[in-house]
Amino acid sequence: MPVITIEGSKLSKEQKSKLAKEMTISAASIMNIPEQAFIVLIKENELDNIGVGGQLLSDRKA
Repeated sequence: MPVITIEGSKLSKEQKSKLAKEMTISAASIMNIPEQAFIVLIKENELDNIGVGGQLLSDRKA
């Protein structure tokens, strides 16, 4: 049973649903495995817990 793990910042429920669906469709096509076999795990991180280029995303100006 393949597992797809995605880690990122907070997403809306609609974004998570679309991401899980599209990742499953793509991986099933590439790997030639039925979509029903895939598990998608989405781990959301607060912007205080993500640093890019030595700076927390929560400290970046929009």
